[in-house]
Amino acid sequence: MPVAIISDDSFDSEVLAANKPVIVDFWAEWCGPCKQVSAHFEALADELGDKVKVVKLNIDDNPLTSGRFGVRGLPTFMIFQDGKVTATHLGAMSKSRMVEWLKESTPSVA
Repeated sequence: MPVAIISDDSFDSEVLAANKPVIVDFWAEWCGPCKQVSAHFEALADELGDKVKVVKLNIDDNPLTSGRFGVRGLPTFMIFQDGKVTATHLGAMSKSRMVEWLKESTPSVA
C-alpha cells in the first residue's frame, strides 16, 4: 500500500478514526534525516500495509497537528491506536529497526 499524505484537515478522520493502527511520519522538506528515512517508510508501507496504515504529515504545511501532539524534533514517528498515541520515536531509524519498533509497540502487527 502506498504511504498516504495527510493534513491538519484530514488527520482526525485518517488517523484518530482509523480501524487499525496508524504510524505517522511527522516530517519537513528541509529535514535531511526525514529524506533519509523516506524510502524506509515507503518500504514499511509495502511490507505491513495490510496490518497498519502508514501516513506522512508535513509539519510546515500542517502546523496545527504537529503542535497538538508536541512534535519538537524531526523526524518524529508516532503510532496511534484507537485514537490515542501508543508510541513515539524521535529521529531516523533503519527499516529493520522501524519494523521492530512497530511490532514491539503494536503487538497486533507482529
